[in-house]
Amino acid sequence: MRVGFTTCLFSFCLGSAFFFSGIEVHAQTNIALKSGESVELGLVYYISNCRSIMMGNPEIEILEGPPELALSFKPGMVLPRAQNCAKPVQGGTLIMTAKDISERKRTTLTYRVKYKTKEGDRQRGGTYNVSLFP
Repeated sequence: MRVGFTTCLFSFCLGSAFFFSGIEVHAQTNIALKSGESVELGLVYYISNCRSIMMGNPEIEILEGPPELALSFKPGMVLPRAQNCAKPVQGGTLIMTAKDISERKRTTLTYRVKYKTKEGDRQRGGTYNVSLFP
């Protein structure tokens, strides 16, 4: 009886942790922008053992999206918290900018970031649902 209750409680807590962590991930994929606004999408870096292995700035390309959206890279030192690093490393911020929006529109933006690293070429991508407003 006691083992069954403990197992049930553990399963509930584990399921709750996955549920609540999933909310943050989904909340970040929807973005609303007005003409002329910009938003930071996240940090861009590539590390090994908490040291940057990037060679130069990464290449950002839009694979699918409207012409009113542009992506840019703002270089700078970033702190890779996801990897529990204590010191900032070379990297930057990925920025989305909306320009010249004439009418309200819902669209999808799919992008790719291509890195040149000491270990070879690497890439990552992402998709955002974007609502554009004039």
